[in-house]
Amino acid sequence: MLSRQALLRSMRAAAPQRAVLGQTRTMAAAASSEKIKAPIALFGIDGTYATALYTAAVKTSTLEPTAKSLAALGSLLEKDPKLVAILQTPTLSQSDKSQIVAELQKAAGITGETAKNFLSTLAANNRLGLVPGVVTKFAELMSASRGEVELVVTSAQPLDNKTLSRLESAVTKSSYVGQNKKLKVTNTINPDIIGGLIVEIGDRTIDLSVSSKVAKMNKLLVDTL
Repeated sequence: MLSRQALLRSMRAAAPQRAVLGQTRTMAAAASSEKIKAPIALFGIDGTYATALYTAAVKTSTLEPTAKSLAALGSLLEKDPKLVAILQTPTLSQSDKSQIVAELQKAAGITGETAKNFLSTLAANNRLGLVPGVVTKFAELMSASRGEVELVVTSAQPLDNKTLSRLESAVTKSSYVGQNKKLKVTNTINPDIIGGLIVEIGDRTIDLSVSSKVAKMNKLLVDTL
């Protein structure tokens, strides 16, 4: 089991810049010796922490339990914007941070040591405000490790399961999805598109919305006149 001290060492690349410069070579050597590589490269301090957490979870064979804990934590933060604001408070005392970590663990049902040590490490580094970003970036790592391709379907009104299944089936058979990949389907709602759909597959976007067609028609009229 990875100790809190070991996890802290693996995440120090996300510490203040003056400390990062002197630690880069040591971390690079450690990562090379462990031969653990994240499925995708992430950027930013939250990306550094998420990658370090992923590496720690792989090393301790706790990847799925850690992913489950982070997903629960993400759901908790999404339901309580005030909690996110508290995490970003710059004047938290050590006692405050310890209490917040304990409450997060309890509310999200976090029992695994890797996830618990992760929160304690963020608190020790005065980085609790990064929790939402790390949760999001860690989800990206997990999605990549599972071979998932995200399919985001934006519509003016919620789509029924039958329609989503038909879209998923059609996209799965297309050239947009590589072999041995799984689609992760999300339906987002945006009344501004009026009607039709906007389909996003990975980094590709297919705009079939009514608002897009109206905009093209207006442009054509303006150019013609």
